[in-house]
Amino acid sequence: MADGLIQIEGRGTAGAEPTRPPWIRIRLSANPKVEETRALMRRLKLNTVCEEAACPNLSECWADRHATVMILGSVCTRACAFCNVDTGMPDPVDPHEPEHLASAVAELGLEHVVITSVDRDDLPDGGAQQFARSIDQIRTLAPETTVEVLTPDFRRKAEALAGVMEAAPDVFNHNLETVPRLYRRVRPGADYQHSLSLLAEAKRFRPETFTKSGIMVGLGEEREEIRQVMDDLREADVDFFTVGQYLRPTPRHASVVRYMPPEEFDELAEEARERGFLVVSATPLTRSSYHAGKDFRRLQAARAATLPSR
Repeated sequence: MADGLIQIEGRGTAGAEPTRPPWIRIRLSANPKVEETRALMRRLKLNTVCEEAACPNLSECWADRHATVMILGSVCTRACAFCNVDTGMPDPVDPHEPEHLASAVAELGLEHVVITSVDRDDLPDGGAQQFARSIDQIRTLAPETTVEVLTPDFRRKAEALAGVMEAAPDVFNHNLETVPRLYRRVRPGADYQHSLSLLAEAKRFRPETFTKSGIMVGLGEEREEIRQVMDDLREADVDFFTVGQYLRPTPRHASVVRYMPPEEFDELAEEARERGFLVVSATPLTRSSYHAGKDFRRLQAARAATLPSR
């Protein structure tokens, strides 16, 4: 795909799906903090991936005052078959967004924040500088907050990754989303090998930053293909692996082929740990940013356990 063009052929078509099983339960909360978090995001003109991607964990996370903020607008230049974010020509970048984000982090008193974005193929740097400025502003207004970035692939954007890594995020996350065989249908406009290289380069650029990636299951992948993804990620020195069940956002998105039972998630988690990931999260409702703060502390503890005692 040429930079600046909108990818629109990735959406799925309506199809018969298996019945949603009882272990897929969306948790709702009447906690007033949910609406307080929503009001704060609206007041500061911030988007959240929790809302835009119709995350099943929104109520639980917002009740805990955890929200994954989506910078660079709410319109994506790609149209992945699994994603509920709107596709089109994005609005201009808001120069005040990093300050608004940092103000929200400080007001919420967050220990850990996740910053993600839509794909911005229309921008020369893919939005990398907005990530860097957001990290810098958080360091200024909320210096005790640890920062995790969940970035797009910055494909064909030379030096974009370096701009993000120079801002020194605590966690660099980029999701592979699915197995290579399904990329053309599920993640058009992206390239599996490029995404792997991005993760490996992030670790080489700043070895002390934790790296993280994950996939969805239920789109037609085979178990051996998942194992190969795990092996590829370990080859790229990725620290943290996540696996969650794909849930179809609307009838126009890719259909669910299979709902994986919880015991198979447990098996995948064990296989991932055997491969050497520091932390693994594999459950039906696992999402990339779910329990991100707690998982960051798990990463720190796991790394400390691997260091030689003095």
